[in-house]
Amino acid sequence: MRVLLLGTAAGGGLPQWNCTCPNCLGGLPARTQDSLAVSADGTEWLLFNASPDLRAQFLATPALAPPPGSRKVPVGGVVLTDGELDHTLGLLTLREGGGLPVWAPDTVLAALRRDFPAQAILSGYGDWRWRPARTGTEIGGLRLTVLSAGTKRPKYASPSSPHPQDGPWTVAYRIEDPRTGRALVYAPCLPAWPAGFDELAAGADQVLVDGTFYSPDELSTATAQSVHHGAQARMGHLPIAGEDGSLRRISRHRAEHPGVSWVYVHLNNTNPVLAPGSAAHREVRDAGVDIPPDGTEFTL
Repeated sequence: MRVLLLGTAAGGGLPQWNCTCPNCLGGLPARTQDSLAVSADGTEWLLFNASPDLRAQFLATPALAPPPGSRKVPVGGVVLTDGELDHTLGLLTLREGGGLPVWAPDTVLAALRRDFPAQAILSGYGDWRWRPARTGTEIGGLRLTVLSAGTKRPKYASPSSPHPQDGPWTVAYRIEDPRTGRALVYAPCLPAWPAGFDELAAGADQVLVDGTFYSPDELSTATAQSVHHGAQARMGHLPIAGEDGSLRRISRHRAEHPGVSWVYVHLNNTNPVLAPGSAAHREVRDAGVDIPPDGTEFTL
């Protein structure tokens, strides 16, 4: 299984166009918004999340280039973890590809019909097919296991609009190659450590997990903007630091499953772990968790 980190930043990327936090002004390597490509055979790829930066990500990734004389990229479908704009706007960029199947939670499929009408918009650009993401779904030689990870709906999804009541708005995926037994977990948005997540990650070769914020008050301390703890928490991302933070949960999991490799993705531009000289960066790296740049490839 080949895994390409197309983008590793949260919404807005790094630097963010309207931000003057130390990271955005510090000359750190740029990061595009979170997206992932996975392939069982290195020939056909499955895209996980479609970021607004998709055009730049494709142009920077030779494995996703069309063959000479063609306009057909080697992507067999798109899988969405949620309906946030930084994970769905790239679908409109893909309109020029002639249509793809898209898998997503039922709530997200409904939102892409009623609130952000991507389904109607793309219907005139080829054979787009919209399918619910289910445990056991097999795509391009890969098998999905789906775990409910959160109920936060995107801001564009009106509470008055009817949506399925029996499904989550955010999910995590375990992506397995049945032929080799290799497995990857992708969870870029976790409002909390969900029930069943330790079991989802157990035995996986690698886990890509939400690293959006380092601390619960990060947005207030990184900028002059006053964003209180509750407001940041409602954005739907478990902080890295703290007794209940993701780094402690990862350390506990690794004590029982030492063979699993952990990686932080979906990093907000304000996150101090992005700065290699920071104490936060050292803390994460000393714990054995990676913070790779855009363009990193893993072979599992």
